[in-house]
Amino acid sequence: MADRTLLMVGTRKGLWIGTSDEAREDWEFTGPHFDMEEVYSCLVDTRGGTPRLLAGASSSWLGPQVWRSDDLGGSWEGTPNGAVRFPDDTGAKVERVWQLAPGCEDGVVYAGTEPAAVFRSTDRGETFTLERALWDHPHRPEWNAGFGGQAFHTVLPHPQDPLSVTAALSTGGVYQTSDGGQSWAPRNHGIRAEFLPEGQQFPEFGQCVHKVTRHPARPERLYLQNHGGVYRSDDHGASWASIAEGLPAEFGFPIVVHPHQPDTVYVFPINGGDKRYPPDAKARVWRSRDAGETWEELADGLPDAFYVAVMRDAMCADDHERSGLYFGARNGAVWGSPDEGETWHQVVADLPDVMCVRAAAL
Repeated sequence: MADRTLLMVGTRKGLWIGTSDEAREDWEFTGPHFDMEEVYSCLVDTRGGTPRLLAGASSSWLGPQVWRSDDLGGSWEGTPNGAVRFPDDTGAKVERVWQLAPGCEDGVVYAGTEPAAVFRSTDRGETFTLERALWDHPHRPEWNAGFGGQAFHTVLPHPQDPLSVTAALSTGGVYQTSDGGQSWAPRNHGIRAEFLPEGQQFPEFGQCVHKVTRHPARPERLYLQNHGGVYRSDDHGASWASIAEGLPAEFGFPIVVHPHQPDTVYVFPINGGDKRYPPDAKARVWRSRDAGETWEELADGLPDAFYVAVMRDAMCADDHERSGLYFGARNGAVWGSPDEGETWHQVVADLPDVMCVRAAAL
């Protein structure tokens, strides 16, 4: 039975690593690791016995790098040749690593990057190769950049089928392969692009998807936070239906599924592009226990004067028997709940701008 908890916090100026016991009330942090480097992605990979930490860090001098540690951050090694790299014939250069996600096969790790591409590793993140068919997709020249840049921020390998991967980018939408990356198809039917003119708001691709998630026990069901809209798909992304009714705002970045309850999902609504902080400036997590049919506000312990956003990968859950929930904000504070969102307390404060959080029971 796991009796420890590890929390990785990636910021615009480095990575911090927090540790606690199963109670998750008191925390000790080390950092910054990769001081003054942007850390947009991190992963606690508990496969294979020894936990491996991965971090996607970008240095203004040396560029991006995927770092790995097998001693919980005591020491780090980088990928060979300095970074996740495009083949020379593409003429492209990786600017940031936005996503690190484990595949369903031992050793497989995926990376999503800016510019928008997906890379695959078969050695737990030590080397990566480009998913070439997605990079060469005929839609790619028409993908645009979201406010934060053009990037594959979501990579969701199917938990049982190694040939199936779902990926999403801003601004382009959801794409999926069912043949191990030989071909990719858009999966955006029903998702509204509110920024397009009336009559053109449901295109084949071009949606500004902010995040997609799912539970491994229900892989055909996907949840999606859009640039205006919260959606669910019950047919593996073939079609999408709105589940935003009951929320105070349809705009937001993260969406997190409970690790043990496929019908329980969490979001952090904020106002739209004009005011990127929560409605009434109150930090609130919203939870649905019925796959988005109804929503409830979770507020106990959260601040009422909160004028910052929570980014797409800055909210997560751990996998303790009673799951903990965490979110980090652009004011450098991280909040945690040891009881599935019922009560909250501040875990750490005064860090740089938080871009990603990942947690695991060890």
